[in-house]
Amino acid sequence: MRYSLLLFIGYLLVSCSGNEQAPFTSVKIEPLYQDTMSVRAIELMGNNLAFAGSNGMFGSIDLETGKVRSNIEKYHTSIPAFRSVGHTTTDFFMLSIGNPALLYKTGDQGRMELVYMEEGEGVFYDAMTFLNGQEGIAVGDATKGCLSILMTKDGGNSWKRIPCEELPKAIDGEGAFAASNTNIKTIGDHIWIATTKRVLHSSDKGSTWETSEPPIDINKPTSGVYSIDFYDQDIGVVFGGDYTDPLASRNNKALTKDGGKNWYTIADGNDPGYRSCVQFVPNSEGNALVVVGFKGIDYSSDQGASWKQLSNESFYTIRFLNDSVAYAAGKNRIAKLTFKRN
Repeated sequence: MRYSLLLFIGYLLVSCSGNEQAPFTSVKIEPLYQDTMSVRAIELMGNNLAFAGSNGMFGSIDLETGKVRSNIEKYHTSIPAFRSVGHTTTDFFMLSIGNPALLYKTGDQGRMELVYMEEGEGVFYDAMTFLNGQEGIAVGDATKGCLSILMTKDGGNSWKRIPCEELPKAIDGEGAFAASNTNIKTIGDHIWIATTKRVLHSSDKGSTWETSEPPIDINKPTSGVYSIDFYDQDIGVVFGGDYTDPLASRNNKALTKDGGKNWYTIADGNDPGYRSCVQFVPNSEGNALVVVGFKGIDYSSDQGASWKQLSNESFYTIRFLNDSVAYAAGKNRIAKLTFKRN
């Protein structure tokens, strides 16, 4: 009986160890859509991939049939550029960069409805997302002495800017890089915002805020944190660098294991250099990471301690469908990425 029990325990241990993810060894890239545009914001919505980009273009790709639906949004005589998108279970949202800021939601009869506009010197919104079906957030560069943060509590029908007296005072030149729509991460009531200078964190849906300063180089206007992601409420990562010096890899990536209170550098001085988007691989227990940028696609299986380049193809942003399939967008294209483990 004792021998049988030991065998059974051994079997369980082997079975459990078999559930660990094998590391990625390569990636297959399949084009889904090509056009003259730059896409830095994509969103998985059921069986569709929604997108918005430059030239006022927005649309969706049916992931089962491959059919693409696209349109161009104009504002009077101007054509806005979009780098932020979000969604609820019923609606799609897109937010333009520059002045004026234009925030649209799905309207009647397939048209987009303008639900928020902001004009003023320095207005520039960088990212948006939803916490749940009713509450959403968008972040922009600092104006009036604080970051520009919009909130909605009615499913995106109306948006209000958080008053500066309720936010940390802005650091000189503080903003965010509108590079991949990943300046904001939300989990439950928690919100993390990566700016060009630091990370803001709220544990109560934006009612109160605290700040931290990851060990990321912010000495130049083009350097800093470009992207943030959290696997759970404790394990998070920031990634960036300097897009004008994309091979530089000092102080461009950092990890936290306590929800962003403390950060430490990872793979400092080692590749990859500048990347515009970082995402945790689903079901990896917070160990596996993928980054993309115009210099390629890189992967880590050990929380960023070491990295392997899987492709030198250029993308700006990426979202995972599951633990082996993702979708990425960049200059003139959107693609499906299938990661291989053997």
